[in-house]
Amino acid sequence: MIDRSERTEAPSEPVSLGVRLVGSAAFTALFREGMALVEETAAYLDGDGRGESRELGRAESIAYATESMRLTTRLMQIASWLLVQRAVNEGEMSLDQAREEKLKVRLSAVASTLPRDVFERLPERLRDLVDRTARLQERVQILDVQLDGKVRAEEPSRNPLEGQLELLRQAFGVGR
Repeated sequence: MIDRSERTEAPSEPVSLGVRLVGSAAFTALFREGMALVEETAAYLDGDGRGESRELGRAESIAYATESMRLTTRLMQIASWLLVQRAVNEGEMSLDQAREEKLKVRLSAVASTLPRDVFERLPERLRDLVDRTARLQERVQILDVQLDGKVRAEEPSRNPLEGQLELLRQAFGVGR
């Protein structure tokens, strides 16, 4: 017969999926994707992008310079965040040190501030890099919220795990 008095109680705090995710193969894939996007963007801006920007009109040239600076800044923020998380995973940094470093990283707004018609006149490859970086940043921001343990206000769901599953889908681009 089972002695129920020795049964351990379930933890009252929810398990942080964010902490588990940054130690997973999915995080490794996210990290590689982020670093590859940094390299691809740098190669484009230093190569083909220079030539493409010279062919633009004055308004589009200014827009190109603005978007390329925003893109570079956003990618450096993402890369910094990913590197901090990897350092924690590999034992090179404590969680407290990581929290301190994360305060220096600002995952700023994703959307372009350019009017849509001006953005559409920019080179296709730059627009593609901006869009891909915005999607990557959204995934990183979702994971960052999970790591901080902040809870978003959500509509009630029949399945209590649905909110967590949706965050996972968004963080890793599943089901899009």
